[in-house]
Amino acid sequence: MSLTNTQYNAIMRQYEAQQMENGRILQQRKKDAYRRCPPLKTLEESISSISVSRAKMMLNGDDQAISLLKEELSSLFSQKKKLMQEMGYPSNYFDLPCRCPDCHDTGYIGDKKCHCFRQAAIDMVYTQSNIKRILQHENFETFSMEYYSREEINEAAGISSYDCARQAVSECRGFISRFDSSFENLFIYGDTGIGKTFLSNCTAKELLDTGHSVIYFTAFELFRIFERTTFYKDDAVSCDYQNLFDCDLLIIDDLGTEFSNSFTSSQLFLCLNERILREKSTIISTNLNISQLVEHYSERTFSRITSYYTMIKMFGQDIRILKKLKATI
Repeated sequence: MSLTNTQYNAIMRQYEAQQMENGRILQQRKKDAYRRCPPLKTLEESISSISVSRAKMMLNGDDQAISLLKEELSSLFSQKKKLMQEMGYPSNYFDLPCRCPDCHDTGYIGDKKCHCFRQAAIDMVYTQSNIKRILQHENFETFSMEYYSREEINEAAGISSYDCARQAVSECRGFISRFDSSFENLFIYGDTGIGKTFLSNCTAKELLDTGHSVIYFTAFELFRIFERTTFYKDDAVSCDYQNLFDCDLLIIDDLGTEFSNSFTSSQLFLCLNERILREKSTIISTNLNISQLVEHYSERTFSRITSYYTMIKMFGQDIRILKKLKATI
């Protein structure tokens, strides 16, 4: 994820602030625990003192003394564990808390940037806070099947709106479960207001929650980046452009709502093809049907989508209208 020095330093300051907060939380935990149970503090001090002594003896090569200290430490840890259980504290209560268990809020695992750093970079570069707010109420827990009819049947497929939506949810959950083991893409299409974007958001949240980097754009926003990169040659924009190919999942919402021309068609092909070559997953949602997809974009773009994407068709009544009607009853 490309960042300017200013952006990188800003992210690292966030990590430093988080580490300070983690330390403050740990100190407060110990302070409260010691006040409730003074012997716990004595045990902690003994463990610390003996650990230092053991380290010194290891340096001096005193194997016999090391063995004795090891037994003593084991006894003290057992006493501490028993005492903490009696007080109702979990065994890891005195471990340094952290938001990311993989990098322990340092941003790095060894010399490589952690997945949480990569997502922090995405959030900074693209200001994705809006989609994160949306994901708080658009996720699988809030996805409702009540707006899909069991009676409304698609004659060509011979399936109801309800069963179609249920299959779409199943496809998205399968996509999530296989995300780290197989390269897949989703193309979700159908009528306006039937939950395509909602379903994309559900998928995005699950992957964000498991530490994957996700970038969300409407088609209009995406093509604006393409335009700025091509015609303005701004270095900062070029970095943003490159990030589109590096993220774990790119979501392109409402494809077809942008002004379509030869430029948008060629840029879409370039974007999709490059992500396919890198085996980086993409989700596209659109109101376009298959024949309209061919009309709006090139044959080779259509070929890439039909060859590398799982096609998920949804149909039914506009859920936003149904919700408004329900609210007036």
